[in-house]
Amino acid sequence: MLHFSAPPPLSLYIHLPWCVRKCPYCDFNSHPLRSALPEQDYLEALLRDLKLEARRAGGRPVQTVFIGGGTPSLFSPAAIERLLGAVREQLDLRPDAEISLEANPGTVEQERFAGYRAAGVNRLSIGIQSFSDHKLRLLGRIHDGAEALRAVDSARQAGFTNINLDLMYGLPQQDAAGALADLEQAIRLQPSHISHYQLTLEPNTLFHARPPAGLPDDDTSFAMQQACQTRLAEAGYRHYEVSAYARPGREARHNLNYWTFGDYLALGAGAHGKLTDPLRGEIVRYSKRRHPRDYQQHAGTAAVVAQEHRLTPADIRLEFMMNALRLRDGFPISLCEARSGLPWEAFQPMATEAVARGWLRIADGQVRPTASGLLYLNELLQLFVPDPA
Repeated sequence: MLHFSAPPPLSLYIHLPWCVRKCPYCDFNSHPLRSALPEQDYLEALLRDLKLEARRAGGRPVQTVFIGGGTPSLFSPAAIERLLGAVREQLDLRPDAEISLEANPGTVEQERFAGYRAAGVNRLSIGIQSFSDHKLRLLGRIHDGAEALRAVDSARQAGFTNINLDLMYGLPQQDAAGALADLEQAIRLQPSHISHYQLTLEPNTLFHARPPAGLPDDDTSFAMQQACQTRLAEAGYRHYEVSAYARPGREARHNLNYWTFGDYLALGAGAHGKLTDPLRGEIVRYSKRRHPRDYQQHAGTAAVVAQEHRLTPADIRLEFMMNALRLRDGFPISLCEARSGLPWEAFQPMATEAVARGWLRIADGQVRPTASGLLYLNELLQLFVPDPA
């Protein structure tokens, strides 16, 4: 049995699964629109599902909300306003809650930014990926560089002061100079947060089946990463997570809750949740039905849950480390024990081996990945993979 003095902070993730077009690198649960967006039907399903999630919350305060996708900005401001209104009615949403919404550049969506701000969204995450028209076409994106610039300007005019830009490097036919040029343009826009990550060929994507020509090799991609990290630091962005850079005090609170093994409710098709029960001494993960049609049919009933399982101590050891070791500052041992329900001794043999290999540093009750540990994070995490029975 796990031991908790109190449950961790609680967040809410809401999934809106449709896109205008599926990007060839995307492995998220997203579906291209074949006809009109079923906004009202899906919204009604979310509201039915929310009542069940409110029971799971058990009155616990919700610190952050993240509306992801898909492309949530396909939904109207009126729909987002109704959705967030229901969240406030059904859950104890903190007055200072971070409420994020993902958006893609595009003239129709930009006109909606003021409506999202009025609905209560206070953080906008814009999927730029690149400012190069050529690279955007290679990525299958439907916007161009000029629309990306207008999107950021429109967000500011709408009153958003907390803006994240998603930016990729390691793109087809890209060199270090091209990656830095994209980054320089992002820095000139002065967002509060930049998510800067390498294009990867994920299984079950078009790019995995048919890789694009001209992908940089590992050495070139690493050189891009190093050069871009140096430039971000010079520009005042703190590298606080593997792919996340923030102005002081603008770290993504919702994602930090994931990385510090907090709890989160799941709302929407394919959404995943995690809940800690101190009385039962357990951590449970669950997920909702993935296909929007199935989700809408079963929302509001127990059958909307596709999977639910109780984590074993071995699961917890690995999952805690998979999240917390993404943070460059690592974590206090006390937080590990509080969030995992396990004593540090359950982690110590693997952690000791990681220290011996130069991947972890443990001092003054703090566990930190070294530069080598971050570079070889997958190998580091292998130490915490449970042995097969």
